[in-house]
Amino acid sequence: MANPNFSIEFFPPKTAEGAEKLRVTRAKLSELHPKYFSVTFGAGGSTQRGTLDTVVEILAAGEDSAPHLSCVGGTRESIRAILAEFKSHNIKRIVALRGDLPSGYGAAGEFRYANELVEFIRQETGEWFHIEVAAYPEVHPQAKSPQDDLLAFERKVKAGANAAITQYFYNADAYFQFVDQTRKLGIDVPIVAGIMPITNYTQLMRFSDMCGAEIPRWVRLKLASFGDDSASIKAFGLDVVTALCERLLAGGAPGLHFYSMNQVAPTTALWQRLV
Repeated sequence: MANPNFSIEFFPPKTAEGAEKLRVTRAKLSELHPKYFSVTFGAGGSTQRGTLDTVVEILAAGEDSAPHLSCVGGTRESIRAILAEFKSHNIKRIVALRGDLPSGYGAAGEFRYANELVEFIRQETGEWFHIEVAAYPEVHPQAKSPQDDLLAFERKVKAGANAAITQYFYNADAYFQFVDQTRKLGIDVPIVAGIMPITNYTQLMRFSDMCGAEIPRWVRLKLASFGDDSASIKAFGLDVVTALCERLLAGGAPGLHFYSMNQVAPTTALWQRLV
């Protein structure tokens, strides 16, 4: 794959041991020369400090990095303070999300939707940040309809987003149709495909149920048939996701965003198949 434009996502470690493991993981994945590493963000302050610390460490190692910023539960004052801290560390890229309200958490805060967060970032910081937002080829699980979801995406772009990263999916047609629909609305920002390696059947089913990502029936049945044979699950999953990536790139996807789950092997194995 010539001139690859791809990125890798981490979640912030919660322990010193986890932080050390992530350093090793990041050092190995750096050898693939991703465009940047993104680091997820817990709503309500659960991992905000871990996100920033991880991003700062990645930047110090000479790699580009983007913190995720969730606005749910946030106030204009708290988000303003976070943006100022990001700027003080010369962070130039943000993944701006609404985020999910933690269980037991009260009101959603002063920002109801991601487009309001994007608009606020632009009001406060101008063009300082390159802003990525989320896109949902298979429709956001809380959307009233596919059309409503598409219009929500349009609002995020009009508010000032530079690009988008999709929720992961395994149906390339869903991605291509979504991109076609956005282009008909006059949206021309890059829409990078989110890629989830398949390594664990139970975990994949749980994640997919939570986020609304559909696992094709034939893939689901094949994975289930392997039972506890993790080697077969990983080998089959690698074949399925490699074929998906190849089709996406051949069809014009501007890049791939790998959900690494803080693991080296799955992303590396996929990348080696693609280069």
